[in-house]
Amino acid sequence: MIEARDLTKYYGRRLALDHVSFQAHKGEIVGFLGPNGAGKTTTMRILTGYMPPSDGDAWIAGHHVVDESLEVRRHVGYLPENIALYDDLTVWDYLAFMGQLRGVPSLDERIAEVLERVNLLDRSESFIGSLSRGMRQRVGLAQAILHRPEVLILDEPTIGLDPAQRVEVRELIREIGQEHTVMLSTHILSEAQELCDRVLIIHQGRILAEDTPAELELRVRGAQQVRLEVGGEAPAEALGPRLSALPGVLRVATPTPNHLEVELAPDTPHDVRPALARAVLEAGYDLREMCTVSLSLEDIFLQLIRDEQAEPADTAASDAAPTPTPDEEA
Repeated sequence: MIEARDLTKYYGRRLALDHVSFQAHKGEIVGFLGPNGAGKTTTMRILTGYMPPSDGDAWIAGHHVVDESLEVRRHVGYLPENIALYDDLTVWDYLAFMGQLRGVPSLDERIAEVLERVNLLDRSESFIGSLSRGMRQRVGLAQAILHRPEVLILDEPTIGLDPAQRVEVRELIREIGQEHTVMLSTHILSEAQELCDRVLIIHQGRILAEDTPAELELRVRGAQQVRLEVGGEAPAEALGPRLSALPGVLRVATPTPNHLEVELAPDTPHDVRPALARAVLEAGYDLREMCTVSLSLEDIFLQLIRDEQAEPADTAASDAAPTPTPDEEA
């Protein structure tokens, strides 16, 4: 388990983390999502004992990251964005070296087990310098899980990989996440949506949102949307008022003459789609397609960033407004 409370980090005068708090539990894959420079790597370095926070506390598997730093390192596996691999060692020799440093029992047996898990057993005698980027990432994952850590922290685990390699690494992370607490950082939005049980969105050192991808979608949209494609002569003009009058419909947009976007009220207790279909057919039009629209994490992230940027602007405008005199109030 990972727990962070009010983690704060300054680099000189620059505030990199601003009271970041969250939890991650066993068997859960938590995505740390944000642009470059948002504070993802800083948080992970604090959690793995590479640097102390300026303020706040964090625990890994019940051990305080500052007061019990050595115990934390025994319970955490870490794959940094740029892992230090020794090109002149074979895969087996590198893992043997890492295992000896960590005091892994039955080391040869464990190395074989880990290499089979990351699908590198047939490359155990290959020099690391000869491996592809995808294979090097798998070696990095192998060293991260070699000592059977309870918590696995992965910083941009698929960066620089081609599409096929990304699929391989994602499948491996998904498998590992069944047994470990996994926290991974990424700025690849589709990756977080595909892999993660829960997502933390961070921007400028602050957590903007924390929830499952599905719940984040509901929070940002605040309503559902159904898109219709209708056949016939200018159906949008005729159907707009008819669909708007249905219970649960907030508004109807008509981006093209044959397409309608119907926004539904949040927490609508019934499925409005059958009523929409009946209304189209009863008006004498053909219903070619109906689909419920889902927001991607990219949509959610951009909306949250826009909201975050709008709040200071609104506050500044409010602060700048002149205070009325008693005569003006009267």
